[in-house]
Amino acid sequence: MDKDLGRLLYDYLLRTGMGEGLASDLNLVLLLLIVLIVAFLLDLLVWKLLRAISVRLARRTKNNFDNFLVTHRVPRSVAHIFPLLFLFEFLPMVFVDFEYAGSIALKIIKILFVLQTLAVFRRFFKSTKDYLKTLPRFKDKPIASYMQVFMIFAWIVGLLTVFAIVTETTIWKFITALGAASAVVLLIFKDSILGFVASIQVTINDMVRIGDWITFEKYGADGDVIEITLATVKVQNFDKTITTIPTYALISDSFKNWRGMQVSGGRRIKRALIIRQKSIRFLIQEDVEALKKIQLVTDYLSQRSEQINAHNRDHGANKELLVNGRNLTNFGVFRKYVTNYLEKHSAINKSMTLMVRQLEPTPHGIPLEIYAFSADKRWENYEYVMADIFDHLLAALPYFSLEISELPVYLDGRK
Repeated sequence: MDKDLGRLLYDYLLRTGMGEGLASDLNLVLLLLIVLIVAFLLDLLVWKLLRAISVRLARRTKNNFDNFLVTHRVPRSVAHIFPLLFLFEFLPMVFVDFEYAGSIALKIIKILFVLQTLAVFRRFFKSTKDYLKTLPRFKDKPIASYMQVFMIFAWIVGLLTVFAIVTETTIWKFITALGAASAVVLLIFKDSILGFVASIQVTINDMVRIGDWITFEKYGADGDVIEITLATVKVQNFDKTITTIPTYALISDSFKNWRGMQVSGGRRIKRALIIRQKSIRFLIQEDVEALKKIQLVTDYLSQRSEQINAHNRDHGANKELLVNGRNLTNFGVFRKYVTNYLEKHSAINKSMTLMVRQLEPTPHGIPLEIYAFSADKRWENYEYVMADIFDHLLAALPYFSLEISELPVYLDGRK
């Protein structure tokens, strides 16, 4: 039937007295031109039909997935498949007298069909990825890496199909032959395989999410995760530079994820004042009375003084020397002052650990460490809160006759 249709024009040209060779060539050109025009018109018709259906569905459905399909031109890619099917059906009729050229043309159509199908899958996966990112439960998940895995499988199947078309063999024979070269294949796709495994482990163990602040000293990364793909993780550092980390490094190397701090009630402050040891001394009664003017330790000094005096009387302590019995020190009173100051500070989270502790003496002095949590976790505000606290404490030290330990400074040859 196809041969008869393909030779209608050929027979007509022969009846007009045209030679067989010229009639055959002209028949091919005219039929090919007609088929291509019809394929082009079919492409436009299907595209307009799919576009109308897409618009109608977009208006009726509450789900916005179809909007992403239109944005990534999925209906347009689907429309290109129908002309290829039309050409596949009618090209044998066009090349009825040119079997070799016809077989080549059919192979080209088949290859174009495979490539166009891959294009549809690629656009569909992109649409799915963008749609899932709009959903709260998928917003911080490495969706891009999974879409890349699906696309890799699609490309493998597509390339195998193209190979089978070109060589006129079956895919299974090619896969069998490929088994012998599996080591080479594994070597070529090593990073992709490691990245895929890492992506699964990162997701299952909830190690990293998009938006997490991570510190990865090995790669110089210190910032927010902005993208997780099959092969790489992109981190936008706080200086706005971008650091790219291999995905499998997240499970093979050690890094710090600050998410725990971000979801907790505060951000830790852990810093010490180094106090000069020679400035620490016992307090006499006159010193205690003078320090009672500092409101944050007034009640403490009154109660503590009574307890200490009662203890010394009961034990007959000789107070001609301050070292005898129990005594207050300027360092201990200052430590209590710092504790009370932090407890009343509006920027400190009182429900979390709050501690002022004395660390082991060092050659530079005695560290007085402040361990507390800022209620505001934003970096700029956190730094402001911490600076505000230590500004106050440094300025308050002289009221307790304490000094910060620092290296000697020489000016004009004088110490």
